[in-house]
Amino acid sequence: MKKNILFLLTFILFVAMRGDKPAYKLFNHKGKVTDFGQLVKDAAKADVVLFGELHNNPISHWLQFELTRSLYDLKKQQLVLGAEMFEADNALLLDEYISGKVAERNFEAEAKLWSNYKTDYKPLLTFARDSGLRFVATNIPRRYASLVNREGFDALMDLSDEARQYIAPLPIPYDAQLPGYKGMIDMMGGAGGHVNENLPRAQAVKDATMAYFILKNLKPGQTFLHFQGTYHSDNFEGINWYLKQAAPELKILTINSSEQTNIDTLSAENKNKADYILAIPESMTKTH
Repeated sequence: MKKNILFLLTFILFVAMRGDKPAYKLFNHKGKVTDFGQLVKDAAKADVVLFGELHNNPISHWLQFELTRSLYDLKKQQLVLGAEMFEADNALLLDEYISGKVAERNFEAEAKLWSNYKTDYKPLLTFARDSGLRFVATNIPRRYASLVNREGFDALMDLSDEARQYIAPLPIPYDAQLPGYKGMIDMMGGAGGHVNENLPRAQAVKDATMAYFILKNLKPGQTFLHFQGTYHSDNFEGINWYLKQAAPELKILTINSSEQTNIDTLSAENKNKADYILAIPESMTKTH
């Protein structure tokens, strides 16, 4: 009788679990299910954590915030934050806001903020400000990325010394055969078509500059948690590639965000995109 009751309870629990609607599932690079606790442990051991987000996905942003809080519990002031969403020429303004020298209304009026700042990035800045953490503006000013998109890397050489302080040191190393950059050309019809071959170079100068400012603001014993679009670190390329060119010994952990129709298992195309893959249902609502 007891065995029958135990079987019935187990069956009911199994059916109930199958009826859940999980908002995400975490996998390792091989596609094996893992959990947030393991992610936190591994992230705390890394020098740099590259959290690749889907810009309009609330689960990406929520997990970024939760990872920040969990790493702070472990690392305290040895945690440093930074993001693609803040450009290097706003670094002083960002420092002044985080340190309390500039009021929130002044910061938000003067900074170049993304349209989803208040829902997706403001909580991170507020946490950094309240916890006394550094938050680094790592991205190249968009006007210079646009310049590369129009005229190529050489156009950067004509900028003033003042302008170039917001960009990774020139000349920018560039491997056009990296799958991520090559794929941008292939997706637009290939080099033989009417394609702007400077497009991946503009992507590369962003990646190089973010890597440069991450390294510039990283001290021994610290963990730098960086937020960027997942394409800036997928397949261990992008920012990761530039970090490794400059500091091969660096311990880097990458996180990819991907949407799937079904998140019970990791789809084949998402395996090996990162150390951790955050799988999110395609039906997830968007922040903008």
